[in-house]
Amino acid sequence: MINRNEWVEDFQRNISELIARSPAADIERNIKAFMAQAFSRMDLVTREEFDIQAQLLERALQRITALESRLDQLEGRHSPAAHATTVTGEQVPPVEPAAGDPGAPRDLN
Repeated sequence: MINRNEWVEDFQRNISELIARSPAADIERNIKAFMAQAFSRMDLVTREEFDIQAQLLERALQRITALESRLDQLEGRHSPAAHATTVTGEQVPPVEPAAGDPGAPRDLN
């Protein structure tokens, strides 16, 4: 007589073989192939790639903000007491252009 575990394993094996020989296996393969083809045309990125690009964008925005603040200081738009900060949060002291300095603000009007 077959014990219970052998019977369950035999039953599972028979069901797996039946499914493998049925049209369901073909349908599953066709659906997987269709989905793979559709996804390859969508130009998708992984979550990891997305997160990396989001971090790069955040750093770039912080740098732009720091550079804009620094430019405002150099052009004299803010009081000398206002200090720009770098991306790391360090304060940057204001720099006054020397007389005749080509980098000094010019009146373009």
